[in-house]
Amino acid sequence: MASYRELTSIEEWQLELAASQHKPRLVFKHSTVCPISAAAKEEFDSYVEDLRGTEDEPEAVLVKVIESRPVSNRIADDLGVRHESPQLFYIENETASWHASHSAITYDSIRSAVKRK
Repeated sequence: MASYRELTSIEEWQLELAASQHKPRLVFKHSTVCPISAAAKEEFDSYVEDLRGTEDEPEAVLVKVIESRPVSNRIADDLGVRHESPQLFYIENETASWHASHSAITYDSIRSAVKRK
């Protein structure tokens, strides 16, 4: 099982955003009712699982967009990126240095985004 935390409050999101000043974050916004999101989550899970325990492992968090709508909306506002679902962000220094949505969320696209940093 992949190693990440689920964010359910705006306060938790704000802590993660601030912590990105010290260590990058992968933030995955997931719809629990969408098959495209389920496929993207499998890619995210695989990537996070493969990096568990390595020095390259970024912190990873998940937000369920239906169940935690205020958090999802706040992420869009704080990062200045229009909401989509599924959506994945690589966040450094409180900024989304990379993001992707829908079928663009693949193991290889995540790996490329993290390695170029």
